[in-house]
Amino acid sequence: MNIPNPSSLSYHNACLLQEILKSNDLLSGKLVHARVIKSGLYSCVYLLNNLMNFYSKSGSFCDARSLFDEMPVKTIYSWNTLLSAYSKQGKMAEATEIFNRIPNRESVSWSTMIVGYSRMGCFERAIKMFDRMIRERVTPTQYTITSVLASCAAIEALDIGPKVHSFVVKFGLSNYVSVTNSLLNMYSKSGDPMMTRVIFDRMERRDASSWNVMISLHMQHGQVGLAREQFERMSERNIVTWNSMIAGYNQHGYDLDALCTFGNMLRDSLLLPDKFTFVSALSACANLEMLKLGKQIHARIISTKFDTYGPVGNALISMYAKSGGVQFAQRIVKRSGTSHLDVIAFTSLLDGYVKLGDIKPARQIFDSLRDRDVVAWTAMIVGYLQNGLCTDALELFRLMVRDGPKPNNFTLAAMFSVCSSLTSLNHGKQIHATAIRAGQASSVSVNNALITMYARAGSIDCAKKVFSQIHWSRDAVSCTSMIMALAQHGLGEEALKLFEKLLATGIKPDHITYVGVLSACAHVGLVEQGRRYYNMMKDFHKIEPTLSHYALMVDLLGRAGLVQEAYDFIDKMPIEPDVFTWGSLLSSCKAYKNVELGKVAAERLLLIDPDNSGAYSSLANLYSVCGKWEDAAKIRKLMKDGRVKKEQGISWVQIKDKVHVFGAEDELHPQKNEIYKMMAKIWEDIKKMGFVPDTGSVFHDVEEEGKEQMLRHHSEKLAIAFALISTPEHTTLRIMKNLRVCNDCHSAIKFISKLSGREIIVRDATRFHHFKDGQCSCRDYW
Repeated sequence: MNIPNPSSLSYHNACLLQEILKSNDLLSGKLVHARVIKSGLYSCVYLLNNLMNFYSKSGSFCDARSLFDEMPVKTIYSWNTLLSAYSKQGKMAEATEIFNRIPNRESVSWSTMIVGYSRMGCFERAIKMFDRMIRERVTPTQYTITSVLASCAAIEALDIGPKVHSFVVKFGLSNYVSVTNSLLNMYSKSGDPMMTRVIFDRMERRDASSWNVMISLHMQHGQVGLAREQFERMSERNIVTWNSMIAGYNQHGYDLDALCTFGNMLRDSLLLPDKFTFVSALSACANLEMLKLGKQIHARIISTKFDTYGPVGNALISMYAKSGGVQFAQRIVKRSGTSHLDVIAFTSLLDGYVKLGDIKPARQIFDSLRDRDVVAWTAMIVGYLQNGLCTDALELFRLMVRDGPKPNNFTLAAMFSVCSSLTSLNHGKQIHATAIRAGQASSVSVNNALITMYARAGSIDCAKKVFSQIHWSRDAVSCTSMIMALAQHGLGEEALKLFEKLLATGIKPDHITYVGVLSACAHVGLVEQGRRYYNMMKDFHKIEPTLSHYALMVDLLGRAGLVQEAYDFIDKMPIEPDVFTWGSLLSSCKAYKNVELGKVAAERLLLIDPDNSGAYSSLANLYSVCGKWEDAAKIRKLMKDGRVKKEQGISWVQIKDKVHVFGAEDELHPQKNEIYKMMAKIWEDIKKMGFVPDTGSVFHDVEEEGKEQMLRHHSEKLAIAFALISTPEHTTLRIMKNLRVCNDCHSAIKFISKLSGREIIVRDATRFHHFKDGQCSCRDYW
């Protein structure tokens, strides 16, 4: 009878276990285990190590641990097998327990622990483990070094990485391409491009990964040309190479190059695009708004049965939304749901809906988002703001403060823009308090928005206070915001002083800064200074004037009575004047009774905008001022025949949290009787003080008594009367009006401010008027 050789049986069973492991058949493995016991081979360490390896790789860790504990003799391979099993599963506590029990730890044991910590994202622990390994004089292998360098790269540990580099040299591991690639990656990600290039240039052997690191490095630093040069020098390219180029082009605005590279990859390479390739290509299509090409890429994604959930689905949604195919984006969202929708895709969708003027579907998607971070909330608020739905934006912000994430500086800046649009000082102050509580009050963007909000809400003192608090971090935007605020409030000299300070500190003004400067000059009649700054903008700062600058120069000259010079200025403009330019000239013609030029300005304005009611009204009023009642009637008839609707003058005032709106001869307000009674009393009182109604401000051919009654019931006067009966004494009144305040109202409000002892701030279509003690901040120049 032939007795089988135990060593041959052990080898046979070990080979059998390796075959079973390929099919991951746990039951068959256990049958082999039973045969081992039955055959009396339980003392064979080689076979038991293979069994333990089988259990650990099959996911049966309990069986692996039980076998390990039962083994009469354990080799270093036995320890390392169990150690590796725990490490790969992220069970580092169990791995540490085994590691500490290993009698003679060698390089594999240490490397296993380092790799385990690195995989778990415990990069500092991985580095500390490497430090212990070196202290215990265990020589690292190439695998140890690549893993610890990956940990250094992950935390950008430029203080530790070079020390690891020294061990690479010391232990002669520089010849391994994987090690030098890890060094390249570490220096590149840790922010040392010079050392990255030195190592790359010294490499005797390079693989695709070596070149890929350099391409990524160049793209990361915006050196697109160098990245292209490296790409063209490569003999073999993998999918990472192509993705690095396509993504790099896309991220740096070379979207057409990104798409050309994508096309070259499909044509010249046998490689198939992965999700990163498709995401970058679709992003390039979105930026270029190339809907047709985006659809072709979508078709390829479908034909290759590529998963359209996650990043690729989001890229498709963004591409369609940005390229004018919102309906296609909506279909993808409807089919795949919002569970995978990211913020970029949502904001793209939102932007698409905003362009269509339909914000409701965006809100429905926002409400269905599973993880709504601060970016999503901010995007939704901005969407409401862009669509003019400021009340909805305010309600959403309240919901965010109550139930959502903490607002950031972008959220708060957007909300201050909302308050600016609503001209709501109360809401603005409340959100300012929220900014302070959120620790965002020191943000430059928040403070810039705050300055604008306070200025537009009529509180120039608060705007000044905010500006004074950011003296250490002022930039061109901060100074421009303050210059614009001062100009709006008629504080032209202060605005120009600030501009001179800005120049003295070396901050370069931009075209918006000069809009504020020229506006300041126009509001206070500083003609010569305006000319000088206009020439400085063109000749010294080399800023090409825009239509805004041209319109302001026309306004500056026209307000000062230089109507002919204003017209000559328009005549010499290198670009076609717009509505605002001709409108400024027309307003000046009306103020200075220049019928001839006024007629030209109105005609040219109406050629650009035939339905502009302001042009008809201004020309009719100009004729009326000059006593040309028949001509005025003809213009009004033209307006009526052309069905051009005149913009009605309205004024509004916020009392507590409610906005009260008034029109001329308003009959709708529930307190109209009290308002009219108050206005009648005010009218009599200010007339006793010396006020004389300016019946010339009534451009209708009616009796003087009728004109006076019409003047008494102008919208801003009714708003002031209501505010006086609705607020405590000495409260500042803030009145807003959609049109320019008329001469009579301007004169009357000066008297009312003295009569009531109140400061009355009126914002009309062009500026703010601060009335106090019978005087106006504009000094009657508006």
